[in-house]
Amino acid sequence: MKGKFADSPDSCSGRKALVLGQSKSGIAAAKLLAAQGWDVYLSEYADVEPVQLDGVRVETGGHSDAFLEGAELVVTSPGIPPHSEILQKVNAAGIELISEIELAYRYGGEWIAITGTNGKTTTTALVAHILGETPCGNYGLPPSELQTDRYVCEVSSFQLEFSPTFAPKIAVWTNFAPDHLDWHGGLENYFNAKAGMFKRAQYAMLNAADKSLADFKPAGKVFWFGVQDYKDAIYFGKEKIIDIKDCPIFGRHNYENIEAAIICAKIEGVPNEKIREKIMSFTPPEHRMEKCGKQGKISFYNDSKATNPEAAIVAIKAFQDKDVVLIAGGRDKNTDLSGFCEAVKGHISNVVLIGEAAARFEQNLAASGFSNIKTAPTLQAAIDAAVSLNPDAVLLSPACASFDMFKSYEERGKVFKDYVG
Repeated sequence: MKGKFADSPDSCSGRKALVLGQSKSGIAAAKLLAAQGWDVYLSEYADVEPVQLDGVRVETGGHSDAFLEGAELVVTSPGIPPHSEILQKVNAAGIELISEIELAYRYGGEWIAITGTNGKTTTTALVAHILGETPCGNYGLPPSELQTDRYVCEVSSFQLEFSPTFAPKIAVWTNFAPDHLDWHGGLENYFNAKAGMFKRAQYAMLNAADKSLADFKPAGKVFWFGVQDYKDAIYFGKEKIIDIKDCPIFGRHNYENIEAAIICAKIEGVPNEKIREKIMSFTPPEHRMEKCGKQGKISFYNDSKATNPEAAIVAIKAFQDKDVVLIAGGRDKNTDLSGFCEAVKGHISNVVLIGEAAARFEQNLAASGFSNIKTAPTLQAAIDAAVSLNPDAVLLSPACASFDMFKSYEERGKVFKDYVG
């Protein structure tokens, strides 16, 4: 048993808990709290059909004062920003406010937690695959739904913002770049949200290739990954674990993800040969540098999850000595494009732009000296334009959100895969 909650469900009887958000994680949190004897209320801001849960009172269409009144614990959805009216009321009332991650931690077992601006889903999926665990958190099931002895959990900065005692055995930081700054209220707050768990973790794993992490000092034992050249193999110390040719995912960023997963597995006592076998049998998550089709000599790569320039840069740099057409654009996050433009100039032959961001991206690319630019009204038209250039590869790595043309990055990736498949 962790945190300040007592062992017996009887000790929680009559204690009121409020869960904000009728998402998967909110429903899982409500069920866990009810099973532990709490008097549970679930409040959803959107005007949707209320979910039916045994022992849980549910409201939709707004957060009422009646549901908040008398609560001694609030579990919030990662979609609700700190400056929202409901969270301001919670804070003003002095009620303990936590994430679903924090809740599951207080009732669960040992944790391996992976965070980062990019790469955390692939790393989480690979660690879970090697260890034979079910991935959870931002990728996979809500951890409150699992109640297991060992969690392999992708944790976002939104979740960590409200996880004040969360102390995983192993904490992994894949990289850090500006993102979600409006939600957090600035870059420093974004960094600190992620940094907190590393000050409580037994083992901390940091990317040595990321200058943003160079001066960060976690409390536990530190392992650095990303220092290898990855020319022929990936090592743990002097032990060769796997040859590069046997890795199912490519590009330096993915070799860093593999190395981080290897270190996790070694800490957990997995033999080298089993680690190698598990890596070779790994299928990467969808929409992350996913090879999804081939037409003649042209290979197609779906990296729709690249919703910011930093994510697109690592995908772009994965291609060496190939003729690659990049499809980019979407809803603009108005982040700096200088690094993106430099990566395009070094690795991409042509760019096809789509969506609301097309004009700004074209302006920045042209100003950087890159002129092989086309625009297209739809993703399908962009694919046709890319194919007409007969490159070695067509890469969808938008560097933007999807919401101008699609419901989600998943839908955007699916449209790409369906069209080229």
